[in-house]
Amino acid sequence: MKSELKKRESRPKVLVVEDNTLTVKILNHILPGEEFSVMMSHDGNEAINIIPEFEPDIIITDIMLPLKSGLEVLVFVKSNYAHIPVIVFSALGEEERAVSKAFNLGADDFIAKPFSPGEFILRIKRLLEAKKTKVDKLI
Repeated sequence: MKSELKKRESRPKVLVVEDNTLTVKILNHILPGEEFSVMMSHDGNEAINIIPEFEPDIIITDIMLPLKSGLEVLVFVKSNYAHIPVIVFSALGEEERAVSKAFNLGADDFIAKPFSPGEFILRIKRLLEAKKTKVDKLI
């Protein structure tokens, strides 16, 4: 029992900010199977309120969200939790300017929807490994 709890606590925490029900179902299916602890948020405002308590290791946010956009979430994270990597994802065909703006605001990566689950997982793991390497160098 203790080892199971410890294993759960040691899993990287992923906060996904997405309002599309199908995408949420897909991510709820693939992420926990990859040993991630996942928290879902359906709007930008809720995500900003979750971050201090959940303390995610990485955040994945759609650009177009209700209440606060993914770009507003990104600005909040990079202003208050700069050490947390942020992946922005959005549907193909959404404004190229929004993607460019996301990178200018500090996004660590971008994934276009529809996405390959394998590529999605690889990008998350790559950013988490880079974050770990950066922390290890500081110690």
